[in-house]
Amino acid sequence: MAATKNVLAEGIEIIGTITFQNDMIIDGKVEGEIRSEKGTVTIGENARIKGDVKTGEVKMFGQVEGAIHAERCELKANSKLDGDITTASLKMEEGAVLSGKMQTGG
Repeated sequence: MAATKNVLAEGIEIIGTITFQNDMIIDGKVEGEIRSEKGTVTIGENARIKGDVKTGEVKMFGQVEGAIHAERCELKANSKLDGDITTASLKMEEGAVLSGKMQTGG
């Protein structure tokens, strides 16, 4: 079976924990934890997350208020993270905003 992509579109609001496998695209509002052991979450430019993100990989275009724990993390231009980040690999584009502590490396 092909890898599944889960989508939480703009205009959708969730309060609670989201647990997923494979890939997840979030472009709505989430108040709660987002977690996946190995999965990749893409936080779209319209996304507003209030809670911790614990996944294998994070690609962030929108806003997160909470901590990020991931093996790999990309903060894209115009993204905003208000919280701490712990990751083995970080890529941060010009224009991304990080307000918090950062811990990287293996």
